Amino acid sequence: MSFKDHLLKRRTIYSIGKNVALDEAKIEEIIKEAVRLSPSSFNSQTSRVVILFGESHAKFWEIVRETLRKMVPAENFASTDSKISSFAAGFGTALFYEDQDVVKALQEQFALYADNFPVWSEHSTGIAQFATWIALAENNIGASLQHYNPIIDEEVAATFDVPANWKLRAQLVFGSIEAPAGDKEFMNDADRFKTFH
Repeated sequence: MSFKDHLLKRRTIYSIGKNVALDEAKIEEIIKEAVRLSPSSFNSQTSRVVILFGESHAKFWEIVRETLRKMVPAENFASTDSKISSFAAGFGTALFYEDQDVVKALQEQFALYADNFPVWSEHSTGIAQFATWIALAENNIGASLQHYNPIIDEEVAATFDVPANWKLRAQLVFGSIEAPAGDKEFMNDADRFKTFH
């Protein structure tokens, strides 16, 4: 497959299940390799990932559900509950973090670029998330990227022994593709790109 084919294959898949062909160890290695090979500014390697399977995956989404239950009015909670259940139905979740100690050390070491390191850290996590998503799609595993941080951060950190210097940035939930993604529309190129010669 070409790189373009991989880009086309990676879609947001909301209907996921547990019927994946690969075992947990293989998926863990796919995620680790994708993050390991992702570029970062100054080769800082700020990305950190907590990989959840089985009971830990279910526990994570229960934390999200109960956190939202306290925030969403009871009469409106049914759709939220259904959405969280659809994520819990998946095979696993990769929690993407950025190590703030590394970011701060780089700010101190390279004062001229201090304001840029938090931004570059966000670039690093975005690249790592995308690389992981592509790698999972290559193996016929569907995924969707979620962002329930920061409202869940404290309880998740306590539950999964996450260091205080790791900052949660996104949650990539994945599993078997139970229904394909819908058609994707693209905005007009003239509104998005400029080329000069």
